Amino acid sequence: MAAAALSSTPRRHAPLWLLALVTFSGTLAMHIFVPALPVAAQGLGAGMGAMQMTVSLYILGLAVGQLAYGPLADRYGRRPVLLCGLALYSAAGLAAALAPDVHALIAARLFQAMGGCAGLVLGRSMVRDTAEPQEATKRLALMNLMVTVGPSIAPLLGGALASAFGWRSIFHALFALGLTGLLFAWRLLPETGMPGMRVEGRVLARNYRLLLASPAFLGFSIGGGCATTSMYAFIASAPFIFVDQLHRPAHEAGIYLAILVSGVWLGSFLTSRLIVHANLDRLMTRANLLSCAAAFVLLGAALAQRLSVPLIVAAMFLYTVGAGMASPAALTRAIGVNPLVIGSASGLYGATQMAVGAACTALAGLGHRNPAMAAALVLAGASIVAQASFAVALRAQKRAEAAA
Repeated sequence: MAAAALSSTPRRHAPLWLLALVTFSGTLAMHIFVPALPVAAQGLGAGMGAMQMTVSLYILGLAVGQLAYGPLADRYGRRPVLLCGLALYSAAGLAAALAPDVHALIAARLFQAMGGCAGLVLGRSMVRDTAEPQEATKRLALMNLMVTVGPSIAPLLGGALASAFGWRSIFHALFALGLTGLLFAWRLLPETGMPGMRVEGRVLARNYRLLLASPAFLGFSIGGGCATTSMYAFIASAPFIFVDQLHRPAHEAGIYLAILVSGVWLGSFLTSRLIVHANLDRLMTRANLLSCAAAFVLLGAALAQRLSVPLIVAAMFLYTVGAGMASPAALTRAIGVNPLVIGSASGLYGATQMAVGAACTALAGLGHRNPAMAAALVLAGASIVAQASFAVALRAQKRAEAAA
């Protein structure tokens, strides 16, 4: 009776604008520092590879956070876990602004990601907690928009702040944003979950084992990461390509990156229209082929030493359009492999995507003498791995369907 009464008690809605703000904070910080990497490298006396670690470890922090925050929120409640995450995000932003060397900056960025991921994960959970399915879909659509908006405007904001006030101003701004989100969350956010739920580690481990033992899930997850978050390798290298290799002003790098990331929007829009008429698997593989072709155009230009701003922007725009088209298809196929563990599959897929993005960014950072060549090689290799992974996954899926 008590449980029934508790479940029937209406729960307060969390303000959507506030959930959007905390979600936006985590995604904004991912690439806002990218346009300032060359300037910060000079100021800290660090190399390109070390500076790119501030991006790759941020992405890795997002990957780990996606696995951790869900179980923690089920056990301790959405509100306290989110508040702790926002506090960590704010403190790490201040630590990054005051970092005396590149190693301290790298560590601060990792903790910033671990804190920022709280809003990214729990914002969606709080929407699902308090809304009926139809309303939740509408509210989640806005949340997903925030995830995309952050990386889109981040390079522009980062470039403007670095040019006007220096690279440390970026982290002062992130500190202020995190503190604002923390104060509003503390005052306005209700507890939307049901704290005290026991988190069965054995159940989580079993679900992850089932997924990791599935060739179909692994193929769609690794393929999805290589087809989508591999673009982070170029994003982290872009300032060094445009500023150091092509001798363009630092603020222009932010403009070019915003154009490239907008390709993800276009790709997602095209998928939403084409999915009515096209086969999902064919759309996924052909979208990745578009990215593959664009990567090899970029690689060919780098090998021939024919790089130019229009060529790079055009090739990478096509690459991100392909990534935007492949992303929803790969996610849909991955979480549909085993309907009994959809939640675990969603978290593990997201973590895999971010881990692939971090690995690609780190690999691109090794080519500090020719960042354009290094980024092009990583993108070309990732697109080939993605195509092979999709082929393995689709074959495994067909065998499983035939056996059933």
